[in-house]
Amino acid sequence: MNLPERFNIADYFLDRHVREGRGGRVAVETEFGSWSYADLAQRSARAGGLFLGMGIEPGDRILIALPDSQEFLSAFLGAARMGAVAVPINPTLKAAELEFHLGDCRARLAVVHRATMGEFEAALARHREAKLLVVGEGVAREHDFEGRLGEADRIEACCPTRGEDAAFILYTSGSGGTPKGAVHRHQDMWVTSETFGREVLEIAPSDRNFSASKLFFAYGLGNSLTFPFAVGATTILCPERPRPEKIAGILARFRPTLFFAVPTLYAALSAGEMQARHFASVRRAVSAGETLPAEVFGRCRERLGLEVLDGIGSTEMLHMFISSRAGEARPGSCGRTVRGYEARVENEEGREVPAREIGNLLVSGESAFLGYWGKPVLTAQTKTGKWVRTGDKFFVDEEGCYHYCGRVDDMMKVSGMWVSPGEVENALLAHPAVEEAAVVAARDGLGFTHPAAYVVLRAGYGRGTELSEEILRFVKSRLAAFKCPRSVELLDELPKTATGKIQRFKLRGP
Repeated sequence: MNLPERFNIADYFLDRHVREGRGGRVAVETEFGSWSYADLAQRSARAGGLFLGMGIEPGDRILIALPDSQEFLSAFLGAARMGAVAVPINPTLKAAELEFHLGDCRARLAVVHRATMGEFEAALARHREAKLLVVGEGVAREHDFEGRLGEADRIEACCPTRGEDAAFILYTSGSGGTPKGAVHRHQDMWVTSETFGREVLEIAPSDRNFSASKLFFAYGLGNSLTFPFAVGATTILCPERPRPEKIAGILARFRPTLFFAVPTLYAALSAGEMQARHFASVRRAVSAGETLPAEVFGRCRERLGLEVLDGIGSTEMLHMFISSRAGEARPGSCGRTVRGYEARVENEEGREVPAREIGNLLVSGESAFLGYWGKPVLTAQTKTGKWVRTGDKFFVDEEGCYHYCGRVDDMMKVSGMWVSPGEVENALLAHPAVEEAAVVAARDGLGFTHPAAYVVLRAGYGRGTELSEEILRFVKSRLAAFKCPRSVELLDELPKTATGKIQRFKLRGP
């Protein structure tokens, strides 16, 4: 893939549209207003000028802890415009977590929201070298992002970065360890727009994107910024947590054509009050974050009229490298490799395995991360030559379609045979009382491994030993004995990340 020698994402995603006569097109819609591409280009130009005026230099890290909003986009693209490295993080993190991120990336500036300042104050007290800007009302003028933005000089021309220069850092914790920052280049967003955006989404300027996953997450960054801004389409942003009732309102008011969510949200949407008429405007529905259970895929098709395109991506690869295609989606499969990417499934000795044999998934493509910030040893363990180790277990069928079996840490061997948590969870989800399920490895008194199940019930079902036993009998009627849980524990909710992934390591215990 060929790019010009000088390439900057602020120029490509904003200024290009203004130069080519699309500046008046609506780039962002929210409940609080809308902004054109010209509006965002001006705002990012002022943000870049503001950052420079505060002493921030090209290459410095700017921490962005904001909800999905035009302020987030202005700060993110403003940082890119002046050559800094944006570091978007979850705005709901607590003080200790914020302190870690500030210290790990050595941020020179933090752009945060007024609602979370209480948590930030303690973190900033220990990192006095980091300057502060705050979005929201009642902010001291010195820290007022909007006020100072209006007074800042614009940077009319973007910093002459190259495609391979660092543009942003996205933090990922993998299976639950210490967060690590994946460094991405300016060119990586362009690569994903030219691959997944064009081939799978077939995105057009008339499209309207809504992503339940947020901008600080790699999946959400692609859905809400990369893909729509690559073609001059519109992104619909919601700062709140994407509960089903909120999504119903967004669908009715904004009529998105491209809809993105994680499997747990599709499970909730297809088990609730929503129907196909709510999704009448949606022409593509996409799922990622973890595998979409076959049972949920079926519910979405029957109740919501959606053919959900399941796919797999990673923070290290920025977005999806394997995906189902419209008209070809099959329950339980993530589809085939996206154009521009290669994948292989290999055993522990590094040899590629035959069809239907479970192994470790490796992937290569032009959007691969540069490395983990400040972690050369971990980078070398994850990235070898052109290949990136995903930490996922997969098998490939005879048609070249990939099937997710679980994270390496989640897979379990029972009686000498591999058991995929996803397969057992799908059997649990087929029971009419089960809304969500998670399966992890447990050990009996002799130290032997067996599956243990944790379940959230649908509304209207009461807890009780009889129901747990009924669910166990139901699963035993659908799976081989060694795959069946010995117990089902009923919970009010499953532990999840901010992006909706089930945190199975918290259920495994010490």
